[in-house]
Amino acid sequence: MLKQINKTITWLSLVLFVTIIAIAYPIKATAQTPKHYTELEFPPLPEIQLPEYIRYELDNGMVVYLAEDRDLPLITGTALIRTGSRFDPPDQVGLGQLTGALMRSGGTKSHSPEQLNFILEQNAASIETGISTSLGTGSFGTLTEDIDTVLPLFAEVLQEPAFDSQQLKLAKNQQKGAIARRNDNPQDITSREFKKLIYGADSPYARTVEYETLDNISRQDIIEFYQQYVRPENIILGIVGDFDTKEMQAKIASAFGNWQVNLPQPKQTIPSAQQKQNGNVFLVERPDATQSNVMLGHLGDTLDNPDYAPLSLMNGVLNGFGGRLFDEVRSRKGLAYSVYGVWNPNYDYPGTFTSGGQTQSATTVPFIQAILSEIEKLRENPISETELVKAKESILNSFVFNFQKPSQTISRLMRYEYFDYPQDFIFQYQDRVKATTVEDIQRVAQKYLQPEQIITLVVGNSVQMNPSLKSLKGTIDKLDIASSK
Repeated sequence: MLKQINKTITWLSLVLFVTIIAIAYPIKATAQTPKHYTELEFPPLPEIQLPEYIRYELDNGMVVYLAEDRDLPLITGTALIRTGSRFDPPDQVGLGQLTGALMRSGGTKSHSPEQLNFILEQNAASIETGISTSLGTGSFGTLTEDIDTVLPLFAEVLQEPAFDSQQLKLAKNQQKGAIARRNDNPQDITSREFKKLIYGADSPYARTVEYETLDNISRQDIIEFYQQYVRPENIILGIVGDFDTKEMQAKIASAFGNWQVNLPQPKQTIPSAQQKQNGNVFLVERPDATQSNVMLGHLGDTLDNPDYAPLSLMNGVLNGFGGRLFDEVRSRKGLAYSVYGVWNPNYDYPGTFTSGGQTQSATTVPFIQAILSEIEKLRENPISETELVKAKESILNSFVFNFQKPSQTISRLMRYEYFDYPQDFIFQYQDRVKATTVEDIQRVAQKYLQPEQIITLVVGNSVQMNPSLKSLKGTIDKLDIASSK
């Protein structure tokens, strides 16, 4: 009991001592007023360091990029194949797409589709293939410990696809199902039909797979398309991950070194692109719609245009959160659920400048007029220095995210080689962004934004539009898309 009393006295004495000290020597509050964001200072961004990689060629012409990345026990690979659906014969649109899909889903000469699926599932690995407009791709992903199983399978898929007839039938049925449903989504209609208006319905960059073109494609056509384009000298292979470079070179030589194709190399002439329509308004009538999907724009250019940097900065001024279209059309006028305006180039054929979004049916015309007004303002008046700085910082400060992983660098280098761009293209772009002035933005806006060439496409209920589309410049042409269902 006496011991407990002594502890209590000691504790109370300590509390009393601390209280006296606090009263005698009060601590002054030093709360700091937060700085305004414009007063914050940050150190310069670190210089970007490219990962170590090697590039070499096999005797058969296949180009190989290798980069070690030991962060995780994973290995990934990608093959770029010099082909594309733009080389489909006009009466066999869909041939390239089917070929790309069946290279993987149709199995190989040594493994049926079911066997291939089972092995990959057992090893938590993946192999995928496909052919898009301007290139073919093959890819794999695996744990490091399973590379000796997965890499030979990947080589089989590229070199010895079986194109199983049942899988071909299934793929065709899936395509036909997609054709039957493709007018269900207004956004899909808008994107598809706008490409046709820009490039022309028969252009390799806008044509669509139809029932008739699918019926014209046989298994032998797929085999011949494959034999023509999928060959070692047409392939750039990149592998990144947890491996020793010399050991991986030996594995690649074993998997691909003996691959030879004796057929003559096809002549790949890149199809040209010109704008098909000019200046008119086009309508896809949707009587049940309560909102309009709008897309307007014209033909653009390629990434290697010397003005690409100021054009991308122009994007930053016009597009995105805090851009002029968002602030004016969506926030101030309240005319849109979504709005955008993008200069979107391609590597080796002209892309597009597109703007648009979604709005209520009744406000369709004011929405279009508001977008056109912002485009005209950009052409007529210089942007502010603040807008330029903001656009530059958005690009330059995010530049480092292009180099977060070795796979990003290898992928970029492969694409630059595929499309014959300089290997330092991204750094040239960075320097041009830094050098861009307010005057450059107005110059490219005046040169490349052409109001008289702008095509306007509306997918919506014209009866509910007030004012009507007739109040816009140009003729109103109705598009019949029912025949494509």
